[in-house]
Formats: sequence, structure tokens, C-alpha cells
Amino acid sequence: MIFTVTPIFALPVAVIYMILWMRVTSKRSALAQSIGDGGDTDLLLRIRQHGNCAEWSSFLLILMMISEGMGAPSLYLFIGGALLLLGRAAHPFGLKKDNAAHILRYVGNGSNMLAALNFMICIAVNLLGL
Repeated sequence: MIFTVTPIFALPVAVIYMILWMRVTSKRSALAQSIGDGGDTDLLLRIRQHGNCAEWSSFLLILMMISEGMGAPSLYLFIGGALLLLGRAAHPFGLKKDNAAHILRYVGNGSNMLAALNFMICIAVNLLGL
């Protein structure tokens, strides 16, 4: 199976993931902190921004690949991919130490939940033969 839509979204999500990873690594280096956050709240924030990206990206890209592999229409793949990309771009800016209700956090989480629902429906439709 050749995937044609999923890679369009996997590549920019991978770039976001790598940028977030570099932010963690550079802060660890500056603090000489190999493991954990050492009580540094800025490092902890960067770790969670990167971790959230890893968690959501892998989950959604797997669902997207299954959807595409099962023959989901490209329109639905592009909608889910756009929601994934929007969520991964917005969430790190909304994850704040002092504001759990930042709008970009809601945009990031909300768009990724919608992407998951979109892909889950694609899979269910194909499983049920609808």
C-alpha cells in the first residue's frame, strides 16, 4: 500500500516534533540536567509540550494510516490531517504554566480530538461496510 495523503501531514508534524525536542535538549544542556526537570518549571513545560506532541501525533498518524489504508476518501483524510496539524501547531503556544485555560490549548486539544473522531468514523464506516 502506497500512502499518498498521510505523508503530507506526517512531515510537518515531524518538523514540529523535532523543534520541540530541540527546545527540551537545549534547555537540558543549559541546565546540565540529564534526566527529569530538576525542579525547573521552564524545562518541565518544554518536556510536556514535546510529550503532548509525541502522544497525540503518534496516535493520530496511526489512525490516519489505518483510515487511508482502508480506503477512506481523501477529503476526510485531508480534514483530519489539517486538524492534526492545527492542533500540533497551536498546542505548544497554549500550554502555559499560569493559564490552564489558554485558548490555544483548547484549539490544540479540541482540533486533535476532532481529528481522532474523524479517523475513527472513517475506520468504523469501512469496518461496517457503509
